[in-house]
Amino acid sequence: MTNSSPYTPPAIWQWNKESGGKFASINRPVAGATHDKDLPVGKHPLQLYSLATPNGVKVTVMLEELLALGHSGAEYDAWLVPIQEGAQFSSGFVAVNPNSKIPALMDRSGAEPVRVFESGAILLYLAEKFGAFVPTDPAQRAECLSWLFWQMGSAPFLGGGFGHFYAYAPEKYEYPINRYAMEVKRQMDVLNQRLAAHEYLAGSEYTVADMAAWPWYGALAKGQLYEAGEFLQVHEYTHVVRWADQIAKRPAVQRGRKVNRTWGEPASQLHERHDASDFDTRTQDKLNPAS
Repeated sequence: MTNSSPYTPPAIWQWNKESGGKFASINRPVAGATHDKDLPVGKHPLQLYSLATPNGVKVTVMLEELLALGHSGAEYDAWLVPIQEGAQFSSGFVAVNPNSKIPALMDRSGAEPVRVFESGAILLYLAEKFGAFVPTDPAQRAECLSWLFWQMGSAPFLGGGFGHFYAYAPEKYEYPINRYAMEVKRQMDVLNQRLAAHEYLAGSEYTVADMAAWPWYGALAKGQLYEAGEFLQVHEYTHVVRWADQIAKRPAVQRGRKVNRTWGEPASQLHERHDASDFDTRTQDKLNPAS
């Protein structure tokens, strides 16, 4: 569909009405808190405030992978932040992440709490804290970090660009959908060519680069993102599909993708995670905690 009424930008843009779309009610052109509410604090050193979007899954997968390696200091409480309700604009959340985006992490293991925001920064912080999932060899480390930052720079085109105009915008228009579909397919080809020659993004080793990219591009390759698999012909990227399937088999990934998830089959959800036993002995209260 083409836009029959071209938009002419005004001389000065003003926010005087909602733009429409799924998230219009929480979008605004200013930062800061909209209401006072403290964040809960659990018993573990690491306090995560998140939701199981692709960016949130990155961090819960990382934490579960660290625990699987035996790093007991990676025990964490994962608190649900329902972004559709504007919970990310509470005074407590804004104090942890002034950008009001999930995920956000508070590390209370030291003398003074340390806040970390932005999913890539959290992955790198945890990798350095526990000495895991980032290679120590300088050349391999550089490769790993290059792919990590590639994902951070590329995903906005996939999520905020293609995802918005294809799935969430109030109306569909040919130009933005074509523009972002082309870019997403180019990104998938970048990954496909890399994974044709290497088992993982950084080489032969599973790293934070894979943890960052898998929730976005792995889900897309399996047709699980925006219901756009057929539209983008994602089955053509066979090496990305192989990589996505390989990572999905990891037990820590299977646990991590459940945390802070509030949709899908009940067995795929764990709204909040406060103990490793929550995966095995979920009560109804843990599955659907009181708001």
